[in-house]
Amino acid sequence: MSGAGGPAERSWKRHVVEQLKQRDRVQRQAFEEIIHQYNRLLEKSDLQAVLSERLQTDKFDHQNRHDLSPGVDAGRADALLQEMAQIRIRHQEELTELHKKRGELAQNVIELNNQMQQKDKEIQSNESKMLQYQQRISELEAECRELCSSLQELEQANQTLKDEYDALQITFSALEEKLRRTTEDNQELVSRWMAEKAQEANRLNAENEKDSRRRQAKLQKDLAEAAKEPLPLDPDDDIEVLQEDTAEATGETSPGRAISRTPSRRISQPPQAGILDSISNIFGRRSVNSSPDSTEVETHTGVCAEVRLPSTALHTFDAHDGEVNAVCFSPGSRLLATGGMDRRVKLWEVVSGRCQLKGALTGSNAGITSIEFDSAGSYLLAASTDFASRIWTVDDFRLRHTLTGHSGKVLSARFLLDNARIVSGSYDRTLKLWDLRSKVCMKTVFAGSSCNDIVCTEQCVMSGHFDKKVRFWDIRSECIVQELELQGRVTSLDLNHDRTELLTCSRDDLVKIIDLRSNAVRQSFSAQGFKCGADWTRVTFSPDGCYVAAGSADGTLFVWNVLTGKLDRTLDKNHSSAINAVSWSPSGAYVVSVEKGSKAVLWSDI
Repeated sequence: MSGAGGPAERSWKRHVVEQLKQRDRVQRQAFEEIIHQYNRLLEKSDLQAVLSERLQTDKFDHQNRHDLSPGVDAGRADALLQEMAQIRIRHQEELTELHKKRGELAQNVIELNNQMQQKDKEIQSNESKMLQYQQRISELEAECRELCSSLQELEQANQTLKDEYDALQITFSALEEKLRRTTEDNQELVSRWMAEKAQEANRLNAENEKDSRRRQAKLQKDLAEAAKEPLPLDPDDDIEVLQEDTAEATGETSPGRAISRTPSRRISQPPQAGILDSISNIFGRRSVNSSPDSTEVETHTGVCAEVRLPSTALHTFDAHDGEVNAVCFSPGSRLLATGGMDRRVKLWEVVSGRCQLKGALTGSNAGITSIEFDSAGSYLLAASTDFASRIWTVDDFRLRHTLTGHSGKVLSARFLLDNARIVSGSYDRTLKLWDLRSKVCMKTVFAGSSCNDIVCTEQCVMSGHFDKKVRFWDIRSECIVQELELQGRVTSLDLNHDRTELLTCSRDDLVKIIDLRSNAVRQSFSAQGFKCGADWTRVTFSPDGCYVAAGSADGTLFVWNVLTGKLDRTLDKNHSSAINAVSWSPSGAYVVSVEKGSKAVLWSDI
């Protein structure tokens, strides 16, 4: 610091000296003119004094001459007096002018003195600022040196980490090569073992065949010897004996083989019957299991007696602390679930046209993007931006499963119809199929674009993507059955009750219905003022599939009639920000809309 402070001190001293010299030059130039004028004034004053003395002397001489010769040349004396008067007047004017200039110069001197004082103050202020700036420069230089040292340390640490990474990469490559060799050795050993087992089986079969031939040869020899021995029998009994011997012979030779085969058939037939019975029982159990599920789904989804068009806001309430992204009714329409950026899923009970908070489901580490009940209403599935999906039980609010594996935020998750599997779509451009029994990912499919929403049928998964495409996936073959490209990024998908029509919403501000039997767009809906507000704006069918509800970026709720294709309702007085999601209750009595603010609105026709 002393070495660095020496040059700095000399530099500012040199700067101060140069500033003083500059000030001296500037102020000296200003005063040189004053001093020159003052010197001229002094010279004129001295000249005037000399002239005055000379005039006094001339006057005295003239008086003496006048006194000595009073009568000589009186006219010339008058002329001299007039000339003297003129010279006096001129000198008086010059003196007045010089006094005037002297006053002006004095005033200039005062003003210049004031300016000098101000300049001195400015110099002092600048010197103090220079000192402050010099201190700041020293501090910044010290900080710069610290940062340079920190940078060097970070570079060394980075180099160390890079070396460790390279070493780990080499180790990984070596282990991978070792694994490959081990796998090849294992396959070779398995093939050798299978070959040895086959050889051993062939050897045992050959030995068994030899033993069987030996036994047959011995049996034939014994029979031949027995046939050669004479037996003392009566003629009447000879037939019977021959018949018995024949029976015994037939029982010991070829029928003996039949006897040995018959038990094997009796042993082998029951297992075959058991396998067939078990297969039939499996299919029977499947049919038994599938029928209640289908009955249960029909029971829940068939609750709708009459769909009511929303016209009145029954209850407007703050659902979450912040943005509300998702909303869903339970299959029985008794419960309402909402999910928001406050990392919670809240359950509300709909009673007499109002939503009463029943409880909150916690456990997510980030905002909720989508929610869904299972067909029985016992479990609730939620997708989150913390790269995971979670399942809670509705009765006790307990977190049951956390499914992690995506490398991006999960934007949608749905139950399959068997309620034992779910499908999730993520920003990482993949779809994953999860088994809830084993809690593992069964399949991962790369979609090629960020997945914004998912719906499912029995064997098909439909996904809407950022690249404006709706993709149809076969669960069994993990392949795309068909693609349908829209005019904007797909934000929402929904199925009607019969699962024959697919409702889509996209960022080109169009809501479309796709006929799944022909895989073609059957109908499009738009309206003046309707604008899709986000990449995750959700729209919904009515339970009977006769109406479509969607929320706009300006907080307006639009309801279209599917049969006529016309706009039936426009509700625009209760939301103050863009509507993110809309859900129609399975009973058809209520519609709920949630917004980017914190509010949710319960609608009906009451």
